[in-house]
Amino acid sequence: MRDKLDCLAADLKLDSPERETLRLRFGLACARRVAHLLENEDVRACLDGLESYLRGEMGRDALNALAARAAALAGAHPGSRSLDGCGHAAVSASYAVAQALAGQARQAAEYAAYAAVYGQGGYGAAMEPESFEPEFAWQAACLAELARAMKIG
Repeated sequence: MRDKLDCLAADLKLDSPERETLRLRFGLACARRVAHLLENEDVRACLDGLESYLRGEMGRDALNALAARAAALAGAHPGSRSLDGCGHAAVSASYAVAQALAGQARQAAEYAAYAAVYGQGGYGAAMEPESFEPEFAWQAACLAELARAMKIG
């Protein structure tokens, strides 16, 4: 399923400048999916800020400031000091938020998938590639639906 998501992202030219809104919406959807795993209200507020930006309620400078804040918060999470940097579902969810705000949709999706799997089954599940398949399937369907709604592709 990850291949399906990668192919869809390539077909949609997700990384191109003209797809920024799609990237932000997809990153937001992925991060929202694991928002229940967040431990820091400030990270949640950053995610809320992304929604505000997408509704046209704040400007680019404010979004950039929130992106920097989210990145700092993710990096400062106590679990960030683990060997793999994301050995805790809340850390991965925090990084998903930071990547979503930065417009790095694929990275946000990766962190969100890890957070979801780790949050459901712990470290052992995260070491089994098949554990990620339902999340990657959801992500591919979500991206396709967002593109359809935006009349892309």
